[in-house]
Amino acid sequence: MNRLKGKSALITGAARGIGKAFAQAYLDEGATVAIADINLDGAKAAAEDLGARAYAVSLDVTDQASIDAAIRAVETRTGGLDILINNAALFDLAPIVEITRESYDRLFQINVSGTLFMMQAAARSMIARGKGGKIINMASQAGRRGEALVGVYCATKAAVISLTQSAGLDLIRHGINVNAIAPGVVDGEHWDGVDALFAKYENRPLGEKKRLVGEAVPYGRMGTARDLTGMAVFLASSEADYILAQTYNVDGGNWMS
Repeated sequence: MNRLKGKSALITGAARGIGKAFAQAYLDEGATVAIADINLDGAKAAAEDLGARAYAVSLDVTDQASIDAAIRAVETRTGGLDILINNAALFDLAPIVEITRESYDRLFQINVSGTLFMMQAAARSMIARGKGGKIINMASQAGRRGEALVGVYCATKAAVISLTQSAGLDLIRHGINVNAIAPGVVDGEHWDGVDALFAKYENRPLGEKKRLVGEAVPYGRMGTARDLTGMAVFLASSEADYILAQTYNVDGGNWMS
């Protein structure tokens, strides 16, 4: 415990799900955490639920002014930013012949541009402060290989892995470690929507796809947000100081590399 004592973290998309689980884990380790989300009311509710060292920050990762304002809010509140988790993301799927430009643009805008320009803003703040920092991007097993119905999302997560490598190699000279986590299939409220999309395009009954993907995980079940927190804490801690530009699978053995 207390591996992150005195550290200031910002987690995007943290009002619920995986982001909120990361926030709880960081708070348990002694950090102060900005719950950053486009849903400010949700972020405020999450911060109230998490306790005194959590606070809400409004953030739209597709808007540069919003990104800059979120970084300034952290600097004002805590004196500087030590840790960023790029967790905000969007999912969609469709056969190649049915992908729309609107869906393509939106996924790349949030999953790739949002990750890049959040990294940029955080790195500028960390460099100006002169104390280094840790940046953790959320990739996916989908970024390791293509999937017939998930072409755009897979491409965005492959881009996150590539950005992590490039940023990691560039920013380490400033004492900033950049790494990523690649979850497998993680249970949560979003899976109702994912399952419904697979049901539509694969002509399955609702619930079947979720059951099948869970059964296919070598560990024996889908992951949970809690399964990802250990890696998130480790990569943010001093124990990971010599690690950079890596993407770690936390997926129950779903994708071996």
